[in-house]
Amino acid sequence: MADQALNTFRSKLGSYWNRATKFAQSWPGLTSGALGLVAALGFPPVHAWWVALPALALWVAHLRSAASWKGALWIGWTFGWAHLTLANNWIATAFTYQSDMPETLGWAAVPLLCVYLAVYPAFAAMVTHLLAKRSGVPAFGAVLASAWIVTEWLRSWVFTGYPWPPLGLMLLGGWETPGWARYLPWLGTYALSGLAIWLATTLIWAVISNQQSRGRLAAAFVGTFAIIAGPMFLRVWSFEHTDINYTLVQPLIPQDELNDGSKFEEQFQRTAGLTSKNADQSRLVLWPESAVPDYLEDGYPQRYYTRMTAGADPDFARRRIGMVIGPQSTLLAGVVNLNISTGADGIPRALSARNSVIAMNGEGAITDHYAKAHLVPYGEYLPLESVLGAIGLSRLTSGTIPYIPGPGPETLDLGEHGKAGVQICYEIVFSGQVVDRENRPDYLFNPSNDGWFGAWGPPQHLAQARMRAIEEGLPVLRSTTTGISAVIDAKGLVVQHVPSGEAGALHGQIPEARAPTLFSKLGNALPLMWAGLLAFLGLVGPRLLALRQPRS
Repeated sequence: MADQALNTFRSKLGSYWNRATKFAQSWPGLTSGALGLVAALGFPPVHAWWVALPALALWVAHLRSAASWKGALWIGWTFGWAHLTLANNWIATAFTYQSDMPETLGWAAVPLLCVYLAVYPAFAAMVTHLLAKRSGVPAFGAVLASAWIVTEWLRSWVFTGYPWPPLGLMLLGGWETPGWARYLPWLGTYALSGLAIWLATTLIWAVISNQQSRGRLAAAFVGTFAIIAGPMFLRVWSFEHTDINYTLVQPLIPQDELNDGSKFEEQFQRTAGLTSKNADQSRLVLWPESAVPDYLEDGYPQRYYTRMTAGADPDFARRRIGMVIGPQSTLLAGVVNLNISTGADGIPRALSARNSVIAMNGEGAITDHYAKAHLVPYGEYLPLESVLGAIGLSRLTSGTIPYIPGPGPETLDLGEHGKAGVQICYEIVFSGQVVDRENRPDYLFNPSNDGWFGAWGPPQHLAQARMRAIEEGLPVLRSTTTGISAVIDAKGLVVQHVPSGEAGALHGQIPEARAPTLFSKLGNALPLMWAGLLAFLGLVGPRLLALRQPRS
């Protein structure tokens, strides 16, 4: 009876597999698109990597069955378009917090953006087909992993770049374990995405290599999956702390109140109240992006100061902030700075703005500043402006003054409060572009306004900040307006956090940095080296093995 039941199960399994294969061959785009949607469930907040990896494995098998390079291109594009559209759905939510465009345009903007973003996985799929179509599964997977690394790296900088989210994000573990991301110091983010491709290939290989022995199929699949899943649950211990005290504030400023001048004073008092604890000690105070509505620099035309919470006096505004943080404190806070120029009519006006972080001491003096280098698409600039502007889209931030980017990563020397690297908002997602390698900081400060990022944006944002901590070997301190604010140690563990939708402050001592990692020394040259090695193994390795086989 047992043998009969097993044979029946094998027969049905084979029948289902054949039907699925015929459907995939008849509807390749629909199949790869559906698999792309399922693969996106591996990203936070769902983080169902145990579903996403098998979906990715099936996509690798589907791609390998493509009949032509055009078919491979289509399979890669539809997969990329579907999984990137779902993962980036938070952009559509941002359209609900502006009044210049219909909210429904957000649901068109995301798939339109992903029409372009999907070009990169499409190119990886096409190249793999052309180079490794006739290779075995391992070699095919190695070449695909190599091509994916290179194209994901290209996506991070071509046309200013948009790497959100990297495929390897699904391999990041929970808040108490780094998962497969523990290898980021030796891989880099884009090579971690290549590892995701290789793990998926290993899964499908476990199935294909046992087709003639169906009785071992389930055992091979379960055993392989258990090996892959193991690192997702292995915990690591947190680092020791430095002697630098911090107070990290999440003031809970709802996005629909952020630019309401009638609420500026209330917002300031809320932030000040959360900051007041421990004001008599030497500490680093961290306020989020958009935390200070005032223009704090001197020299602007007086009309720009009229919206200030402290009246029209930037000096008074700075001094009262200094009183809030305390005489021994240093504040890092998000502000907007203006670039003023006098026109031909003799009237000085703001030509552009910089999304910035200022460092301020307890006397209210600004001691340093950093200007954001990577601006947010749709938020601070409009990508593909000639196309999207023609259908009525515009940037989402209020006002007509254009934002300009800063020069790139900088380290602010805060004296007794350490050396701070600053990455404003989504700048933290750019692997290899967050640290001044000539002047390595002690920690990274990531202020953000996540209030317009919907339900999917904040957990993905936090997860990518954790990946930067691991690969750079630096703690990351995230202060946001509405959550999720967190202190992340250099192994990517979340030491403290304030959940979304709550006001709160975190107090403690900044975790220690690790010694410079291999990635921190080589940057994205490291994942590109891995891409080269994988390409060699996939293209040359099988031929070398064939030469070693004895001839009959």
